[in-house]
Amino acid sequence: MTAEKLTSILDSLLSLPAETEVVEFKRAERNFDDRDLGQYFSALSNEANLKEKDCAWLIFGIENKSHEVVGSQYKNSRPALDAIKKKIADQTTGRHTFVEIYELLYRNGKRVVMFQIPPAPQGIPIAFQDHYYGRAKYMTKI
Repeated sequence: MTAEKLTSILDSLLSLPAETEVVEFKRAERNFDDRDLGQYFSALSNEANLKEKDCAWLIFGIENKSHEVVGSQYKNSRPALDAIKKKIADQTTGRHTFVEIYELLYRNGKRVVMFQIPPAPQGIPIAFQDHYYGRAKYMTKI
């Protein structure tokens, strides 16, 4: 996907008044716990299926409340991002993993990490470490 297309997607997500069941923003300026990442993956994938969306998005480098682009140094290399993609696959139902993990230098020069999450297959919720997650006001086990 081109930088222009990613920028357009990010602009559209940033224009939302708040996070949704299929859009999550995290500061994640340096690190983010792998287990938390897997739980968000499960929840967002399951919700994308329920909402009949093509995908869900988890975006690092964004302040949740203000939607300010603060930038992220999370897994600051392609091999590190590919490794986390595999790590999530190893712990999910059917080895489900990210469609892609994109790095984008946004207009302000800050790096944003955009996780594109596929919807769970119809009738097959996605578990992470044998737990099924969904979105509510706070993320919960199903």
